[in-house]
Amino acid sequence: MSQLPPCPQCSSEFTYEDGIQLVCPECGHEWSEAEQAEAETDALVRDANGNPLQDGDTVTVIKDLKVKGSSLVVKVGTKVKNIRLVTGDHDIDCKIDGIGAMKLKSEFVRKA
Repeated sequence: MSQLPPCPQCSSEFTYEDGIQLVCPECGHEWSEAEQAEAETDALVRDANGNPLQDGDTVTVIKDLKVKGSSLVVKVGTKVKNIRLVTGDHDIDCKIDGIGAMKLKSEFVRKA
């Protein structure tokens, strides 16, 4: 028996095939394996150069970034160690020396 992926909406393991579609009996969600592969590719966080990022990576800031609500600025070339990827508009959660905890957009960093 082949191993079918869990439902992307409710994570139910009781999915079944209906023709070319996969169906979840618990929430009624229907999807194809091609849609799921495309969604997994889109969920991948990439830096400004297109390199994939992972939790724990070290990145370098490529643009001066003003810190909202403060007069501080994160300068170009600042290294940020041990990043954590999160969902949302700002997809990197990190600590920057001298500034503290911040959220960054992946488009303003490159992998070090």
